[in-house]
Amino acid sequence: MQAPSFSMSDQNGKVHTLDEYKGRWVVLYFYPKDDTPGCTKESCGFRDLHKEFEERNAVILGVSKDNVASHKKFADKYKLTFTLLSDESKETIKAYGAWGTKSFMGKSFDGVLRTTVLIDPKGNIFKKYEKVDPSIHPEEILKDLQNY
Repeated sequence: MQAPSFSMSDQNGKVHTLDEYKGRWVVLYFYPKDDTPGCTKESCGFRDLHKEFEERNAVILGVSKDNVASHKKFADKYKLTFTLLSDESKETIKAYGAWGTKSFMGKSFDGVLRTTVLIDPKGNIFKKYEKVDPSIHPEEILKDLQNY
């Protein structure tokens, strides 16, 4: 299945599209909010394994509905070595099925579901990861790439 196209600004205001990554694996991970415990753990895990992903011709792109300034602060604070994309409209988040009902402390609300989509070098969805464990998720994707 062809991955939905996107056009979003990164933490430095530069616009990125899916087309510019043709020929590479794309790890498109959706996370709820900058600088929160689970999101920080997951993002730092990707940062720590960034070199291994690069060696497998894979680019890491984090996506949340936070704005560019929030992404910049988050990336700088944790020295993140990859691109964070801002989707304030939630258009891309919804196109990839990463928006839905969540519950916390007995209350239900709509929000970003922690989801990752692995896109192959031809722009097709290779695998979708839902309800991921942020503490082990980067390693899980790396293993899948090693086995391919």
